[in-house]
Amino acid sequence: MATDYDAPRKTDDDSESIEALKERVPDRLSGVVDVEDADNPASFDLPGADLSDLDLDVIVLPPQADEFTCVSCFLVKNRSQFDHETGLGPVCQECQL
Repeated sequence: MATDYDAPRKTDDDSESIEALKERVPDRLSGVVDVEDADNPASFDLPGADLSDLDLDVIVLPPQADEFTCVSCFLVKNRSQFDHETGLGPVCQECQL
């Protein structure tokens, strides 16, 4: 027997009207607005905002024995990423490609 999957499905519990369902469920949250909403654009800092009063603590580590700085991309890489040495300095495997 062929089944029409686009046809609306009726079950025995579909006999209640939408008005009856609305009466059963209380409408207690309809007037409540969440003021601490994460989508609130007022909670975001705009680009160009004055951040001069902030103290940023940054710890700068000296170059480690197993690291090098690629002369092509200027990123600090592990020695396992070393490809070859040029006249300017070491080059990583990603920049060799």
